[in-house]
Amino acid sequence: MAVKVLKREIVSDPVLLPELEEYVINAAVANNVNEDKINNLALAFSEAASNAVLHGNKNNPSKKVFIVITIDDDFFKVSIKDEGNGFKLDQVPDPTKPENILKESGRGIHIMKSFLDDLQYKFSETGTEVILVLRK
Repeated sequence: MAVKVLKREIVSDPVLLPELEEYVINAAVANNVNEDKINNLALAFSEAASNAVLHGNKNNPSKKVFIVITIDDDFFKVSIKDEGNGFKLDQVPDPTKPENILKESGRGIHIMKSFLDDLQYKFSETGTEVILVLRK
């Protein structure tokens, strides 16, 4: 199979996130991602996309979120890039430590890592990119 690339972009409006999630899930199903992994992808994508809109772009409708899906024989990858200022990955508190267990936020990265085969971050002056990777 040749590498297939699908692209989509939205303005930073949380109302658009369910439609975007449906787009990614439909792409996964159409490209034979293991059925058992589809729910994991949905949860991880939902977290990453909402983080891009809310934390990255601060719900600013003049900023966009860019989605790139890359599919080959072995992997299904989803890149979510915002236009925000980023964050320091090494400063995100460990949600499994006792002092953080009861906090209402801060579990997203931990949850995404547990649902995916790989989770990558790329930080640049033009925004933050998170890459969700599943083995098909």
